[in-house]
Amino acid sequence: MGFVAQRVSSGLVTLIIMTFVIFCLQSVVPIDPARLIAGPAAPAATVDAIRTELGLDEDLFTRYSQFLARLTRGDLGQSIRTRQPVLSDIARHLPATLELAAVAMILGTLMATVLAVIQASYPVARFLRLLLVGLGSAPIYLTALSAVYVFWFRLGWLPGSGRLSVRISDPTGIYLIDSALSGEPKLFFDAVAHLILPASVLALPIVVGIGQALTSSLYDVMKQGYVRTAHGKGLPSTLVIVRHGLRNAANGALTMSGLQVRLLFGNILIVERVFGWPGLGMYMVQSLAYSDLPAILGVTLLLGTLYITVWTVVEIAQQIADPRISAIRD
Repeated sequence: MGFVAQRVSSGLVTLIIMTFVIFCLQSVVPIDPARLIAGPAAPAATVDAIRTELGLDEDLFTRYSQFLARLTRGDLGQSIRTRQPVLSDIARHLPATLELAAVAMILGTLMATVLAVIQASYPVARFLRLLLVGLGSAPIYLTALSAVYVFWFRLGWLPGSGRLSVRISDPTGIYLIDSALSGEPKLFFDAVAHLILPASVLALPIVVGIGQALTSSLYDVMKQGYVRTAHGKGLPSTLVIVRHGLRNAANGALTMSGLQVRLLFGNILIVERVFGWPGLGMYMVQSLAYSDLPAILGVTLLLGTLYITVWTVVEIAQQIADPRISAIRD
């Protein structure tokens, strides 16, 4: 419990530091929010009045304390582009991004685990890693565009954009859940079909990263005495790997999973734009085009918070997988 409390406290401190850095970036970026809100033709008096209303004429620490106070109330400001509260915009786009990111992470982790087990069981299958490394090393935008061209434009097997072919009521915003609750299997399979291409493109780098880390760890674990003893009892190689190898080889893969989450958040901006996926990535790209600073900072703060949370969970999971970690760090 002491280790968990230490990791959570460390995550909270990192989160506070991140809010200060983001606030400072907001202060030094050469964009005047008051001018953007008022418009290019607005007189200087109007701009000054808006600046006073937003508190932009206060000193740095006063503005930061006000910024933190607004954050505690869930106030991320108003989007210059949509004229809506940034929190409302995020709440509307977040479910699509969470759905895509979760499916991509689960798919990538499962494929990486299967790949590692196959390579550890059958060394002749190492060519699979070379194939995936080649695919995963390509720029994400090139992989996404190639997938759209081949599987949608040329073959017509899968949808190339959007989340669903028809509009449905979305109480959760997660279309896999909403379509399943609708009681219509065609809607569910349509939602799955729309997810396959973008999720697979996002999963490729995850497969390569986690797969390589897990495979290398498995090779080391399989040399241990208790594994040779299990082999000596006549257990199948695959069963030995699954039962005795995966947990002991999990630390490297868990560390790589945390790093892949950070990469995932960056790649999702590109993938959502290519596939027309109406999530935070698309919202961020549109906000960048309009220099919508409150929206950009709001999404950045949210993604940073998610990453810090995931990394804290990963560290706790590592300690659960191998209790020796806390002793070493202490």
